Amino acid sequence: MAIIGVNITKIDAERKDPQGGKISINNNISITNVEEKDLSLGSAKQKGLKFIFLFKCDYVPDVGRINLEGNVMFLAPAEKVKDVLESWKKNKNVPAEMMEPILNAALNKCNIEAIKLSQDINLPTPVPMPRLQRSGATAPKKKAK
Repeated sequence: MAIIGVNITKIDAERKDPQGGKISINNNISITNVEEKDLSLGSAKQKGLKFIFLFKCDYVPDVGRINLEGNVMFLAPAEKVKDVLESWKKNKNVPAEMMEPILNAALNKCNIEAIKLSQDINLPTPVPMPRLQRSGATAPKKKAK
C-alpha cells in the first residue's frame, strides 16, 4: 500500500474587509468521498483508491477564507480496495492505518498551498511560521553620566 500522488483540483481564496482585533484561524481537513480508480503503472494495471478531500481555513472574525479540494491516489491490493470501498459505502469510514498517511499527505500539500495563497491575498498565514529569538540577550544598558 502506497500513496502515489496528491493533487489539488480546486482553489478558492477570499479576503474581506479587515475588522481589526485578534484573528483566529480554524483549519480543518476531511475526506468527502472514496472512489475506485484503475491505475496504469507501466504495462501493468492495478486497482487503487482515490480519496477526495476538502481543506478549509476559516478566519474569525470573518476576514477571509481559503478552501482547497483535491485527491490522494492510493495504491493497494484488490482485496483491500474492495474492503475500503465497502466500509466507506456503509458508514463513511476508512481504516485508521490508511487514514493517517492519507491525511498527512494531503495536509503537507495543502498547508504549503495555503501559505502561498495567504501571502498573495494578504491574510495571516494559516500555519504559524518559525521565528528566531535571541537567547539570553538583554537590551543594552545606558551609562550614567
